Amino acid sequence: MKSNIDYTLYLVTDRSLMSTEKLEIAVEQAILGGCTIIQLREKDCSSLEFFETAVRIKKITDNYGIPLIINDRIDIALAVNADGVHIGQSDIPVKIARKLIGNDKILGVSASTFEEAIEAQKNGADYLGIGAMFITGTKEDARFTPMEELMRIRKTIALPIVVIGGINKTTIFSFEGIGIDGVAVVSAIISKSNIKVAAQELKDLFMKVKCR
Repeated sequence: MKSNIDYTLYLVTDRSLMSTEKLEIAVEQAILGGCTIIQLREKDCSSLEFFETAVRIKKITDNYGIPLIINDRIDIALAVNADGVHIGQSDIPVKIARKLIGNDKILGVSASTFEEAIEAQKNGADYLGIGAMFITGTKEDARFTPMEELMRIRKTIALPIVVIGGINKTTIFSFEGIGIDGVAVVSAIISKSNIKVAAQELKDLFMKVKCR
């Protein structure tokens, strides 16, 4: 497990929701607002476009010393020398993903149940993305994770835990006292007219939640 990664405010990109004309602007504003890790998620573009986008985004994340995670595409992550990759339950098995990317890169795994979390930890994940915690418009087929299940995972799993799915300035307070390591956000940051301020506000709120 890599211990030097700050998962506090984890931005997942979505070009269909962003308020800016270019993704690079959105990502830089999010970083300036306090995002500590960026996941590039591109579901509706060619491999070439994904690669070229990743190259541009990596220049920005490298400039600010922020880790860049590529969603799903191990080939793209390796091609641009990203800091890591994030995979879901329907993607390539965790154990195989770890072999492909090696031990030096970050491997994140989505899990919605205790059993999935245990398997991910056993097979080489560095952190877990738990959820969806609430209704979210960015993933309509998302499986929900009850708060009780999250607490069970937290009590048992040693890995860093990032919650995702419907996280915003209201729902973020639901995680007081649970001991999560970060919140993953899409629309609550990237769709706002002032992305930098939106990130700052969410980060400030989460730090209050984390300390309680």
